[in-house]
Amino acid sequence: MNMNQTNKNANQLIYEKSPYLLQHAYNPVNWYAWSDAAFEKAKTENKPVFLSIGYSSCHWCHVMERECFEDMEVAELLNRDFISIKVDREERPDVDHLYMEACMLFTGQGGWPLSVFLSSERHSFYAGTYFPKNDRYGMVGFVSLLKHIASNWKTNQEDIIASGKEVMSHLKSTSNATAQLGEKESNLAYQQFLHSFDKEFGGFGGAPKFPSVQNLLFLLRFCILNKNTEAKDMVNKTLSCMAAGGIFDHIGGGFFRYSTDRKWLVPHFEKMLYDNAMLLIIYVEASVSIDTKYASIAHRIVEYCFAEMLGSNGGFFTAEDADSEGVEGKMYLWIRKEIIAVLGEEAGRQFCMDYDITNQGNVENKNLPNRIGNDFILKDDRLPKLLAYRKKRVHPFKDCKVLTSSNGLMVAALSIAGHLLKEEKWIAQAERTADAILKDNVVHGRLMARWLEGEVAHLATLTDYAYFIWGLIELYQATFDVKWLELANDWAERMLELFSDESGGLFLSGKDVVDMPIRQKEFRDNALPSGNAIAASNLIRLSALLENEQFSKEADKILSSTGADISEIPMAYTGLLCAHMLKENNIHVTIAAGEQLEKMLEAFVDFNPFVTSCVCGKGFEAANILLPFAEDRRTISGKATAYVCDKFGCKPPLENPSSLEKLLKGESL
Repeated sequence: MNMNQTNKNANQLIYEKSPYLLQHAYNPVNWYAWSDAAFEKAKTENKPVFLSIGYSSCHWCHVMERECFEDMEVAELLNRDFISIKVDREERPDVDHLYMEACMLFTGQGGWPLSVFLSSERHSFYAGTYFPKNDRYGMVGFVSLLKHIASNWKTNQEDIIASGKEVMSHLKSTSNATAQLGEKESNLAYQQFLHSFDKEFGGFGGAPKFPSVQNLLFLLRFCILNKNTEAKDMVNKTLSCMAAGGIFDHIGGGFFRYSTDRKWLVPHFEKMLYDNAMLLIIYVEASVSIDTKYASIAHRIVEYCFAEMLGSNGGFFTAEDADSEGVEGKMYLWIRKEIIAVLGEEAGRQFCMDYDITNQGNVENKNLPNRIGNDFILKDDRLPKLLAYRKKRVHPFKDCKVLTSSNGLMVAALSIAGHLLKEEKWIAQAERTADAILKDNVVHGRLMARWLEGEVAHLATLTDYAYFIWGLIELYQATFDVKWLELANDWAERMLELFSDESGGLFLSGKDVVDMPIRQKEFRDNALPSGNAIAASNLIRLSALLENEQFSKEADKILSSTGADISEIPMAYTGLLCAHMLKENNIHVTIAAGEQLEKMLEAFVDFNPFVTSCVCGKGFEAANILLPFAEDRRTISGKATAYVCDKFGCKPPLENPSSLEKLLKGESL
């Protein structure tokens, strides 16, 4: 909760669990949570709805709260002329997605806080993002906007309601637009990335710069398929510059949200679980396909997540705020004499030289440690002392929600990283986190979106299902414990039951969600690959593992139902492009267990994102029951035997591990 309360009387948000909603529980605004009761009140009182969407670690959400929602003048206008609703976008991504699309339609841009005006039918007729209280610098002030909309509502209500219906109709039609994708779109996306690549500092475009990991994952796969060194170089340069920059927390590990400048120096200081999970995947992939140095960054990400984001139930928390003591980034910034006091004169001076620490400072007269212009240091024994000192400072607020989507992604990331870097502890934690989701985030066979302090709430979206299933598949790939594959199969069937559409593609909201005006499909990537993209990849892999033709058909339906503008801006759909690459190049390897099984499994030494594997035979009896081909794939002479299949057919059985290794590298036997 906000500790600087101007109003001691709580509003309706006091009954919520979401940290973001509770932050606003003592605003003088009569906030409601997203509910039928709130919209019924708007209808009864004939008032428009003001909908504010954000999340607990959102810096500009806090700014708008201080400037507007804690202000009595603003509160009086909202309470008199509107019904005001607060939504945590991390708990209701379907609500956020719908009205963000509306905002993009109205303004051509989006962001948080998202400010939307609705009719009681939940149709949006105006939207924007952050508004200052009063007009300034050419920006419309929130007070002026509220007065204008309230006046218009009284005089032109029928026209406003009609325009809202038109907006919803348009959003519904665009959600169902279709377009094919294939090699042409992948080549065009590569050209678009090449054109926008920053050769000096890595990344794409100018400031602000986001990691956008799905784009780097796409480029790595494009490189593998096309032997394209430029794609690989773009990934390498970007990862190296990010790891050297201030966007990486050199003291405590993990990455901040994004960089406000081109050089990756000054970040927006919030830390998100899903960002760090995605970055863990790309740094691990790069460590085995580009340069082993990136393994050290992967370790620092895991260290941060385990130390700061892991809850007692085995699930991971959502985010850490950017601000502490009302100042963005305060906990992370240093003055030179502090460093010297902690490390001593000689070591402190050397550290300052190594990490760009000066008397003048590099961030608003203070210093953020960075290695810009140099390679990052693989192991630095000076960091623990500085971290111990920093821990004594006031920490930013931590959002302790356990989100199914982010935790599913973390299960996938830890499984991939643990498998490729041979870190059994990471895989064990992935198993504990998957168990936590199954224990705490499921109600009557239905995935729920979040767990917090013993309370589970909100029907999970496609994104939750897709990322959780991805985690289960990666757990199976890392352990070959068939229970994870059985669970992935079961949850995939439930996903299709809840989200499928006969015309192709999967809806973001389940068919049991009744509080949305329309159901939408999401194909474009945002901070993460879209739910449809991850669902398609999951279904392709499961169809190979289980010889499930229905899964294959459903994946094809998704890939043939993508957004209409993919042919123009395919770089916005790299999640789907990766799924298409997987479909066209998937290699399925079945190992029949026998003598020298471990050596056969070690043949997967090189990174290949297109390989899906399973083990059956002696010692894997449960797999023999689940896998339909297990009976036909037996050992030769008692030795572990590999059966390799792709879209062109199956190769002769291999009992020599080196032969499997060569085949997976694309070499001739």
